[in-house]
Amino acid sequence: MNILILGSGGREHTFAYKIAQSNRCSKLFVAPGNAGTSSIASNLPLNVTDFQGIKKAVLELDIEMVVVGPEDPLVLGIYDFFKEDEALSNVLVIGPSKRGALLEGSKERAKEFMMQHQIPTAAYQSFTPETLEAGKLFLETLKAPYVLKADGLAAGKGVLIINDIDEAKQELENMLTHSKFGAASNKVVIEEFLDGIELSVFVLTDGKSYKLLPTAKDYKRIGEGDKGLNTGGMGAVSPVPFADATLMQKIEDRIVKPTVEGLNKEGIEYKGFVFIGLIKVGEEPYVIEYNVRMGDPETEVVLPRITSDLVSLFEATAQQKLSDVTLELDSRSAATVMLVSGGYPESYEKAKVISGIELVEESIVFHAGTANDKGTVVSNGGRVLAVTSLDTNFREAIKKSYREIQKISFDKMYYRTDIGFDL
Repeated sequence: MNILILGSGGREHTFAYKIAQSNRCSKLFVAPGNAGTSSIASNLPLNVTDFQGIKKAVLELDIEMVVVGPEDPLVLGIYDFFKEDEALSNVLVIGPSKRGALLEGSKERAKEFMMQHQIPTAAYQSFTPETLEAGKLFLETLKAPYVLKADGLAAGKGVLIINDIDEAKQELENMLTHSKFGAASNKVVIEEFLDGIELSVFVLTDGKSYKLLPTAKDYKRIGEGDKGLNTGGMGAVSPVPFADATLMQKIEDRIVKPTVEGLNKEGIEYKGFVFIGLIKVGEEPYVIEYNVRMGDPETEVVLPRITSDLVSLFEATAQQKLSDVTLELDSRSAATVMLVSGGYPESYEKAKVISGIELVEESIVFHAGTANDKGTVVSNGGRVLAVTSLDTNFREAIKKSYREIQKISFDKMYYRTDIGFDL
């Protein structure tokens, strides 16, 4: 079948890499894609939220499956757009309905869903500009540090963790009345801080049954030892060494099953990924947040460990036959290290010529923010390349990635040298 992937980052290049290996895939398209996807698929110059443009391409190119990478088109209702359009209703869409996507589109909605279905999470309250003073009083009832989350989508930057009560009150005011994160912070969720170690669990669900994908842990901060500003992710490992059978059983029983059952009970159409951001406090798992798509750079370590045919898995998901297929995994560990532009996550320059990718032999290089400039690969974003390796354990996989990274260069290239340091 002809397949279209929506998105332009490392996640989408990884999807393309796996889908291109399937004999179920005839032609592969990525919109808008990057320099990496252009070597294994046809890039289409389309915006991921241009639904009419996507419709035109789907009909002209006879596309039978659309895999949605980023959250924006999901929150805007691309699944519903396809289902409600007679010309598109037979196209298989991998991603939840607009109602399902609210689990990521609204922090408050996600919290309400967890409370409704008895899913363990931090205590919280929501506030608007009208209830700013009540929000400040609520902060006084909590212990430091204080967690403030913009309710809407803020490109992964809408969460503040603050140690000082006065600063927390000031930032709450900045978010609610001075639009610190734009419309995303018209409402703010304040929640208690949970102290523990984080991990991500990925689930593929057809709304009734599910498959538990490999666990992963990503590293969000720009600096060594997890210091400095938050980024979209500087590296990841899979599986997570501390996620033993006992913890995974708790996660499945208390979090994954109630989540899928909750979607089903509420009659929410959901045929896609649930990315559950978790924290292990003592020996107990709690949900920090839901995302309604795969994460990046976690995708770059999770998908390479799936040995099953990805297209067959997606087909079963779209047709609500996921319980009929088997998920097979590579027993090896995977690690990825992100190469970023100097200055990221603040201001950085683009169009830096990248050399040495073709010299990498033992790792897979996934393009995150790249473009093709007259046959030359150049940087086109903050996070530029993800270098992924597989080996007997995460330490060996990380070593392999660091070894291969030495072959790649571009002006002001930066990466963390301590991915996996806390494991």
